[in-house]
Amino acid sequence: MTNLELDTVTVTQQGAVATLTLNRPDARNACNAQMCRDLLTATDQLGRDDSVHVVLVRGAGKAFCAGMDIKENKSLSSSDMLGRRALGFSAYAAIERLPQAVIAVVHGPSFGGGCEIAAACDFVLASAEATFCYPEVGWGTVGATQRLPRLAGTRMAKELLFTGRVFDAAEAKEIGLVNHVYQPDMLDAAVAGMAQKIAAAQPLTVRLTKRCLDQGVETTREGAMAIELLAIDENLRQTNWKDALAGFGNAGAPKGAPTTGSQS
Repeated sequence: MTNLELDTVTVTQQGAVATLTLNRPDARNACNAQMCRDLLTATDQLGRDDSVHVVLVRGAGKAFCAGMDIKENKSLSSSDMLGRRALGFSAYAAIERLPQAVIAVVHGPSFGGGCEIAAACDFVLASAEATFCYPEVGWGTVGATQRLPRLAGTRMAKELLFTGRVFDAAEAKEIGLVNHVYQPDMLDAAVAGMAQKIAAAQPLTVRLTKRCLDQGVETTREGAMAIELLAIDENLRQTNWKDALAGFGNAGAPKGAPTTGSQS
């Protein structure tokens, strides 16, 4: 079981679901160097914990994450700033590489690095009160140029990055940054329901599916099919797939699941 109390991040676990909380509420969870290091520590432990099937990423207080800690960055030299940005890249990548399903739960402002943290998760569930912004260009820096266009497309990414405008959760959903938007009083129940549904699935199958998706979109179709075939082989060797198929049509089968048919 994973439970951590770090300087800027906490991790708690309930059943197969772990919650990683950005915990600098007085600074609107602005991402400083310590938070980057804490994220690396937390994700390392979570990634090695087989009892965790789903990870929720949340922010304490009124914001999800206000982005980089500007107060900290003002004191850095150019070379120190480059190292600091690389540390941030490492932290975001560590979230992205988690083998479990990772869901960002955005309930307030998510700016700059906060958007990168959310985009590093597998998908995002947001409150209708959530807001998003990519202010990097306005701050005189470069950032968010890779995950954003892969989610929203190059043209929309250019608009959001060049203008730095604030947009709401409804628009974030429309352009592909957010999967679902809920009223604030409904968000927690929706998150819990989805997390439990994913946690109840065969964990290796979820991990392999995630690996196929993440690796497949970055290669050719032929390469992606090879990746999937290797994952199918691993799944057949390491899971009770026959028992899962035998359960189709029984009381324990997913609602609406077919009782007959072919498997791709």
